[in-house]
Parts: sequence; structure tokens; C-alpha cells
Amino acid sequence: MTFDALWPLLVMLASAFGAATLLILPSEAVLAAQIKAGLAPVWALLVVATIGNVGGSVFNWWLGRHARRFQDRRWFPFAPATIESASARFQRWGLWSLLLAWVPIIGDPLTFIAGVLRVPFHWFLPLVAIGKGGRYAILAAGL
Repeated sequence: MTFDALWPLLVMLASAFGAATLLILPSEAVLAAQIKAGLAPVWALLVVATIGNVGGSVFNWWLGRHARRFQDRRWFPFAPATIESASARFQRWGLWSLLLAWVPIIGDPLTFIAGVLRVPFHWFLPLVAIGKGGRYAILAAGL
């Protein structure tokens, strides 16, 4: 595979990964633009977008799993009450709420809180992947 064929997939991967973290990146716009421009096969763009976006969520989950040990530090960005409130909401809706990890504004904190609450990875990964992959597939089908 040449670099000319690979670069759209690398751009898609980076955009999707970043969009799943606290960065504000428009992965849906990148996907739509690349599909319309025919820069790569649609199936490849969907796979790479899903892998990148799920990877970003896994990064959030990992940060959440390790965040609590720093909560007593001055620089820690979340008040304990904020974490407790988000944890209570997550526990109220349960594991299945991870299917909504693709939703803007709530998805990134949702995956972070799943890590804080030590949601087992074998539950986290498939639920997040189904939601995020489904969102990209619906977007692609609508183009």
C-alpha cells in the first residue's frame, strides 16, 4: 500500500481518536469528506474510524482507572463531588449507557467515569465499539 493510499486512513484514525478524547475534533466531518471525495474505500474508513474512536475511549477509560490516586492533589481537575455525582448517574443508568459513548458532550466523560468505577474492560470494549461503530455506519449510509 502506498502512502497516497494510506494517508486518508491515517488522518481518519487520528481524527477519530482525538474526537473520543477531550480534544474537539470533527471526526464525522472528516469521515463524510473522505467518503464524498472517494479517498479510500468506505468500509476501510468505517473500520479505521471505529478503531480510532474506540481507542480514544479506551484511553479515557484508562485515565479514569488511574485518576483517583491523584484526586487529593491541587492540580487535579475534578472535585470529589463532581466525580461522585457523575458516578451516581452512571450507576443509575448502568453498563448499557456505554452504548451512548458516541454522543457529543456526554460520551467522553462517560468513558472516563467507567474507568473511575472500574467497569471491567471485557464489558466496556464491546459496548463502546457497538455504539461508536453503529454511529459511523449510520452516518456513512446517510451520505
